[in-house]
Parts: sequence; structure tokens; C-alpha cells
Amino acid sequence: MKTQKNFRPFVAAIAAALLGGALAGCAPLLVGGAAVGTALMVTDRRTSGAQIDDEAIELRSASRLREAFGDRAHINVNSYNRQVLLTGEVPSEAAKQQAEQIVGRVDNVRGIVNELAVMAPTTLPQRSGDTLITGKVRASFVDASDLQANAFRVVTERGSVYLMGRVSQREADRATSIARQIAGVQRVVRIFEVVDATDLRQLAPVSTGTPATVAPAPAPAPAAAPAGGAVVTPVR
Repeated sequence: MKTQKNFRPFVAAIAAALLGGALAGCAPLLVGGAAVGTALMVTDRRTSGAQIDDEAIELRSASRLREAFGDRAHINVNSYNRQVLLTGEVPSEAAKQQAEQIVGRVDNVRGIVNELAVMAPTTLPQRSGDTLITGKVRASFVDASDLQANAFRVVTERGSVYLMGRVSQREADRATSIARQIAGVQRVVRIFEVVDATDLRQLAPVSTGTPATVAPAPAPAPAAAPAGGAVVTPVR
């Protein structure tokens, strides 16, 4: 019986990772790929138009980045409510800026968080480890009775967990706290659109805001993320 109990968290993590395959990816020049099935569109906090735009942004960005860099770069593209997160590795600072400029010219992109690192591409075992972390984070969100798990997009790169979504301040802090406890997580980057709880219930669309920037957290406790902004929360 003890073996069975220990096995359940592992199964949950794997199941979440498999589900995540339909929601976000971790391959070179890969699209985030949020599935736009009927059930997900009904429960998604984005408008149906925003979901379709995000799909188009990811596909077009990946295609243009592939044309520009080929196999010279490992770039992941994730778009949530028309705000794009770039993660992965590029060969130079110039390539990092070029990638951002390419994505910035894609229709409907309203902001970019450029988390590309200038370094050699990560190995397959490293990426597999990131995928496992993503699965564990998602499984933990599913287990949390006070969170709507499908309200979050989770991306992991070199141990950094990126959280995207339209959430309340309470949900942002709760999700950050959970992610910080997962083994292997080096830091948590919050790229949330913090929305009033009443607005969330009405699923009101978010107005275009200032592109997000990533800034160091001044204290180890999770910092509040402004609407449309990103805050880095280091893991102690």
C-alpha cells in the first residue's frame, strides 16, 4: 500500500506533462501550442479571439525564427493573450535582439518578455528535466483545490519556471508559492495579467498594456506582479 501511495504523485506528474504537450512545448524553435479545443476554449480566461491570435503568433514566430536561425538557436515561443515569452539559447547578444525584433513584427504581438540566454543549446537530458519540472508544477496546480489549473501556462527552461495567465493577486501568489517548492526549480518568473476577481468572473478581455519587463525581486518573498508585467521571484 505504501508503494502505491508513493507512485501516485509520479503518475500525476507524468499525466500533467502529457497534457502539457497539448498546451506548451519544449523543442528547438518550438511553438507554445495552446490547444484550442472546444472544452478548453470554454474554460480559458482569454477570449476566443485572443486564443486564436496566440496560436497564429506562435506559428508565425516559430516559422520566421526558423528561417532566420535554422539549427543555430534553440528558441521556444509561448504567447498568452498576445504577450510573448521567448526562452531558450542563442549564439550571441545580437541574435537575441534579432529574435525579439523578428517576433515583434508579427501581427497582434503586444509585448515580449525576452528570456533568451546567450550560451550553447541545452542538452536533451536538460530539456527532459525541464519537462519533468513542468509536469510536477502542473500536477501540483491540479492538486490545489483553490486554483483553476487551466488558468496557468507553465514553461520551464534551465530550471527557471515561467508562469503565464490571467489571474487574481491571490492566485498569482498561491501559484508562485507552490512552484517555488518543486524540486529542481531555480527561480519563478511571473508573467501574469493580474485581474480583479470580479472581472475574472465576467471573463472580461484585458486592454492592451505596456510590454512586460523582467526585474529582480527585492525580497525572497513572492513579489506582486503588475497587470501585464513580469516579476522574477528567486527560490531560496
